Amino acid sequence: MSNPETAITPTPISLDIDRARASLQQSLSRYATQKVGEVSPSLQSDLDTLAATLTKLEQTSYSIAVFGLVSRGKSAVLNALIGEKILEVGPLNGVTRFPRQVRWSLDGLTQIDLIDTPGLDEIDGEARATMAAEVVNQADLILFIIAGDITQLEYQALRELRQAHKPLLLVFNKSDLYPEQERQSIYQQLQSLSEDGVSDELLQRLLSADEVVMIAADPAAIQVRIEYPDGTKKYEWEQPAPQIAPLRTKIQELLAREGKSLLAINALVQARTAESSLAKNTLADLQVEANQLVWKFARYKAIAVAANPIAIFDLLGGVLVDLVLIRSLAKLYNLPMTKYELSKLLNGIVFSSASLLLGEVATGIVFGVGKTTALLVGSSLNLAAIPGYLGAGAIQGAVAGYGADRVGKAAQTYLATGCTWGQLGANTVIQEILDRIDDKTIISRLRDELLSQPTKTPADTQLDSPTS
Repeated sequence: MSNPETAITPTPISLDIDRARASLQQSLSRYATQKVGEVSPSLQSDLDTLAATLTKLEQTSYSIAVFGLVSRGKSAVLNALIGEKILEVGPLNGVTRFPRQVRWSLDGLTQIDLIDTPGLDEIDGEARATMAAEVVNQADLILFIIAGDITQLEYQALRELRQAHKPLLLVFNKSDLYPEQERQSIYQQLQSLSEDGVSDELLQRLLSADEVVMIAADPAAIQVRIEYPDGTKKYEWEQPAPQIAPLRTKIQELLAREGKSLLAINALVQARTAESSLAKNTLADLQVEANQLVWKFARYKAIAVAANPIAIFDLLGGVLVDLVLIRSLAKLYNLPMTKYELSKLLNGIVFSSASLLLGEVATGIVFGVGKTTALLVGSSLNLAAIPGYLGAGAIQGAVAGYGADRVGKAAQTYLATGCTWGQLGANTVIQEILDRIDDKTIISRLRDELLSQPTKTPADTQLDSPTS
């Protein structure tokens, strides 16, 4: 029986998986009420992405993608890792024609999907970019295979891959053919490469000499001499065993140290992209209804403020109309608007749009007092000043209606971006993980890039930059 005092408590790394899982479950539950046949193909694709990502997370299954130019031995590397010749290899270039995925059990427990890809220099332009983007999106780790000196084309491919903000290992294959090559010299060569005289600082930060691994996945056959007891001699060609242990060890160490955090962050990044797409597509599908709703509330607010003679009621009533408008938009879009998120939105409106709101408040006070004065004067002078009351009310009502319109547009912007924030939003959980990550990990080098993605926080929502 185990001692309660020595019971194992959840580590921060295991909590990363739990938080990421809860975030994805929350995202999927938001759309659970949709009936089959009511979801457009684009929305269904994003929902499928969320579901597949959640399954991968629950299974703690990693994905490692292998890239490189032709004849670098990508398939041979994967065969050596697996310990079986599953993937086809051959003397001709371009044996692998399309991405192929095989399952590998690293230590009998850790499940990894290895993704083999065609040579990056045998697929042209847009097709290559599409293929690479799809594979990289799934990957938790990228292996880039080289052999010999790094070419300018390989450097450019690395520059493109590093934009995915995924950990990279630079795997020098065929080290048996280049015994003079060392990790440090390979890294220095990579640093010396540049375009237009400008080196890629992000690539250099992402790849250190520790991420350069020397292997020989399919060593060249060597001739050996066999001597028999009777003194006869014979020469035969012998195939050496793959020298793959350095790469296997590197992968094992990396996954043991930060694998679960990598898995959680990659799942959340995919969820963030899918959910943002879901929200934007939802807004686009309901744009006409949303505009009509915003216009209706703007009219109500303008009429109410213009007709009301008491200044303080103008301000209180205007705030109430804005709150009901925000809630109505959230209900129309079926997107989340909890108390937490609503407070963030209101803070964003207040702090990022102070000039607009202060202008509306100032106008309300000035013209509200003017209306009250005009009404009192008009009552005592046989309605002689009623035109002044109407004029002040019309101006104030127009400003109030414009304010409601801008608040409505801001709410739409928030709903399109704010779905990834909140207590379990993908962006929120990503930030939590990165805030407590060890500075010595590969993930720590990706912190700035992952946190500087285009998705904004609710406080960044601008009333002067509405969703069109």
